[in-house]
Formats: sequence, structure tokens, C-alpha cells
Amino acid sequence: MNYLLVAIGGAMGASLRFAVMNLCIALRMVAFPYATMLVNIVGSFFIGLLAFYLLHRFANNIGLRLFLLVGLLGGFTTFSAFSLDTLTLINSQRYLASLIYIVGSVVLSIAAAAAGMFLANKIR
Repeated sequence: MNYLLVAIGGAMGASLRFAVMNLCIALRMVAFPYATMLVNIVGSFFIGLLAFYLLHRFANNIGLRLFLLVGLLGGFTTFSAFSLDTLTLINSQRYLASLIYIVGSVVLSIAAAAAGMFLANKIR
């Protein structure tokens, strides 16, 4: 059942992200990745809000947390999960680990994307 909740939430989140992208295209906001930035910021806000709220109001409802946090917001933007993981490290006073996580995630993800593009260019 948990996988189904995550899958349904993920489909809804991905559909919302697609809607935001189409809205930005319709508004001719294409000279900058506004859609991606917007979903990252909105998703990060809501994962912070909901993670705190759900843990304090619905601590025993794992299904609701999985549906909203992992599924819906995870499908909307994985950056929101990154933001929550970072804050969890900081709140645990694991400052060096959070710095390594932030820099490592950003730098290594960009490097991995570049490596993927390089490889795709070589095998086409």
C-alpha cells in the first residue's frame, strides 16, 4: 500500500510540475529556467511546512507522510527532499556533514549531468 501511495503522489507531483512548465511557456517565461526554479522553491517551502506539521499533528500516519512528502513533493521536485535532508543535518548540529552534503550534491550532480551529456555525445 505504501508503494501505491508514493506512486499516486508522485504522478500528481510530476503532473503539477508539468503544469507549471506549461504555464511558464504560455507566459513566454522561457529565457531563464523559471519553471524549475519555481517548483524547487515552492516544493522546498511545502516540504518544510508539511514535514513539521505532519510530524507534530499526524505522527502515526505514515501513509499520509509518504503520499505528501515522498510522492507528491518528491514528484514535484526532488530539490525539496534535498532541502529537508540538509535541514535535518543542520538541526542535528552536523554542520560539516551538511556542508559536504550541500557541496557534494550540487557539484557532483552537475558533474554527473555533464558526464552523461559527454557520453551521450560520444555514442550518438
